[in-house]
Amino acid sequence: ASCTSSNGPAVILHGSEGAVSVHVEIARTREQLSRGLMWRTELADDAGMLFVFGDLAPRTFWMKNTPLPLDILFLDDAGTVVNVAAATTPYSEAPIRSAAPARYVLEVNAGFAAKHGIGPGARVELPAEAVSTTDK
Repeated sequence: ASCTSSNGPAVILHGSEGAVSVHVEIARTREQLSRGLMWRTELADDAGMLFVFGDLAPRTFWMKNTPLPLDILFLDDAGTVVNVAAATTPYSEAPIRSAAPARYVLEVNAGFAAKHGIGPGARVELPAEAVSTTDK
């Protein structure tokens, strides 16, 4: 499976290089949150996956079964980046942790955050679909 189209909901990230949009698949069910981008072999430059959790809490991810190197951006309730795990290692089972509690996690291609000047404190505008419901 791949995520190569530029359609669907978008997040807008405000980095030091200006605003950039990323079209996202939204992961919100337990199965979607667990699978993430595992087994994906392609991801368009302007595509990603937005993980939506029902609460603000410390988050831990890994790259098991994920062949693509990714930047993992951890976001708080307000959509502010708390930290970026840059250029994660494909297939690694090492834990990747948020530096502070996070409600949202955005996965994009490795190098995206650096290219667009996105780091801690950057503001991210989330699509209505991501913030309009609370999951239990």
